[in-house]
Amino acid sequence: MKTLLINVPNFDEIIGNNPAILEQERGCNPPLGLLYLAGYLEKHSDHSVAVIDSQVERLNYADLKSRIEQASPDVVGITAMTLTLIDVMKTVDIVKQIDKRIKVVIGGPHVFLFPYETINLPNIDYLVIGEGERTFKELLDNMRDIAKLKKIPGLVFKDNGETINTGQPALIENLDDLPFPARHLVPYRDYSSLLAKGDVVTTIFTSRGCPFKCSFCSRPHLGKLFRFQSAKRVVDEIELCAKMGIHEFLFYDDTFSVNRNRVIDVCKGIIKRKLNIRWNIRSRVDTIDDDMLKHLKAAGCQGIHYGVEAGTEKILKVLNKGINLDQVKKTFDLTRKHKIPILAYFMIGNPSETREDIMETFRVARDLNPDYVHMTILTPFPGTKIYQNGLESGVIANDVWKEFARDPMPDFIPPHWGETLTKEELNELLIKGYKGFYVRPKYVLKRLVSLKSFSELKKKIRAGLKVLSMK
Repeated sequence: MKTLLINVPNFDEIIGNNPAILEQERGCNPPLGLLYLAGYLEKHSDHSVAVIDSQVERLNYADLKSRIEQASPDVVGITAMTLTLIDVMKTVDIVKQIDKRIKVVIGGPHVFLFPYETINLPNIDYLVIGEGERTFKELLDNMRDIAKLKKIPGLVFKDNGETINTGQPALIENLDDLPFPARHLVPYRDYSSLLAKGDVVTTIFTSRGCPFKCSFCSRPHLGKLFRFQSAKRVVDEIELCAKMGIHEFLFYDDTFSVNRNRVIDVCKGIIKRKLNIRWNIRSRVDTIDDDMLKHLKAAGCQGIHYGVEAGTEKILKVLNKGINLDQVKKTFDLTRKHKIPILAYFMIGNPSETREDIMETFRVARDLNPDYVHMTILTPFPGTKIYQNGLESGVIANDVWKEFARDPMPDFIPPHWGETLTKEELNELLIKGYKGFYVRPKYVLKRLVSLKSFSELKKKIRAGLKVLSMK
């Protein structure tokens, strides 16, 4: 099978109303889910595979159509998040306009949550539910044999008008068994990040699943069972990337520091192999200690992203974060002691949160004084505890996400928690929070003094202009 995997454009991303000042998570990261699929097919099958990343290549739909025509695939695979569903459907339509015989396969968190709604959308042939590497390969191997497809866990498709759902596949327990993501299939030198010191960056996943129970978390398709790659496997992937000319990494595990011994072993492996890299991790304040920070610093870690989320104990409990503000302050102080920059995540518009609570969050953010903050308005995503609570309490009147999944319309407005503040009020407060943090003479001077290159200066100027232009 000639297989083409597509990371769709995101021109119609339906949640583009939050000012994403730090765009490290949008349009600059390789589509690792697709690249894992590609790597698995390259190692374990005879199917040819190619990848188009429309976002990093800045392709419009006319460009994308031309590229699909050139590839002339038998099968097209697309990852769908609920936020990108409109762009996914536009891409699906283009594929079928080119050739109705091309089979369209959709995977990702959206189809995990809404399998029946998705398979009933036009022009979709198959869904892959859950982790896709093994299931997708089995689908390609047996696409012409309906009887065999019905025995492969993780598939949804139609047979003579009847919807067949073969159930969820077992989680992949040993992640070391998976081949490395096929970064060579995309223009990997074109990925960058506002937070990076250099110009060539990649993301890396070293675990799947999350053992914590935050009520706003929206990653159901990977499960709650925390599974992780061995330290050797992690360092092997870093070394391979370094040989490709990639020396800067964003570790995108939900919480990289869950397993303390593995973190330290990864650091020791980087040092032992003399890998000259820079890297950032995501962490929680209750999983970090002094010795771990010492090893992270020695191994080249140049940033830790902490999810603080709120500046009041009341809202931290509502979000079921399992941390308190004393822990946040102590961990921030400890991280600064080792001179590792900090990015802090905050959300506003949470259940029961008042204007006064939000202003306290902004004050706490300034007092904590991380190097960067990333603030958003809470969106109750499908599959989250907060969304379910909203439906049960009537704060969210209808199951709007399911309605959108059935009929994805471009004028769809994602829900917010409208119990105390309107969306307009939250947008105004968000701008106030960003400007209150970033537009401070002391902060601006600190950032200018820390600059290491002209490239970094240009990135910071662009970010600064975005803050100043917010209204």
